[in-house]
Amino acid sequence: MALWLQLLPLLLSRAQGDPGASLDGRPGDRVNLSCVGVSHPIRWAWAPSFPACKGLSKGRRPILWALPSGIPTVPPLQPFAGRLRSLDPSIQRLELLLSAGDSGTFFCRGRHEDESRTVLHVLGDRADCRAPGTTPASVYPQLLIPLLGAGLLLGLGALGVVWWLWSLSLHPSALSPPHSFTLESRASEASKGGGARDSRVPGPGAGKGWGMGRG
Repeated sequence: MALWLQLLPLLLSRAQGDPGASLDGRPGDRVNLSCVGVSHPIRWAWAPSFPACKGLSKGRRPILWALPSGIPTVPPLQPFAGRLRSLDPSIQRLELLLSAGDSGTFFCRGRHEDESRTVLHVLGDRADCRAPGTTPASVYPQLLIPLLGAGLLLGLGALGVVWWLWSLSLHPSALSPPHSFTLESRASEASKGGGARDSRVPGPGAGKGWGMGRG
């Protein structure tokens, strides 16, 4: 019984892998991920620590499978495409080129449901997804300046419309076409001029009357 109690922690650690393994690195570093206590690994999965920063949902997502061909590859749509590769056909060890947002837990699952996990922390990753040194005070001006500019343009446009309506109320004739007054003036002058000429031109019998009077 005592021997069984002594072997129980060892058996549990073999079944669950090494939950205490952890790695730290910076973007651009290369780190090795290893299956500990897993005899026949069949797949790797990753649970991001800050999924919102990657535009992902919570939970695990498979990132690598053991293939019958013995050449495991990372699907091109995975977040580690081009940065993750297996160092051996059995996928016991992986190499990852770190990038921002890679922080999370990597799970190596075996054929008999045994599992190994490694916690990775990439320096600079944080839950608020902002770069170090970026504070709300520095973000507010970036948001306020475009808003103030748009408000100024809208205010100037509204002021121009009000001024135009006010000017029309003072000068209603401004709505009539500018050439109408000129045409009406010319027509009036022509009618007046024609009447004056008619009063001065002698009639058909005017010459004979003058001649008879003279004779």
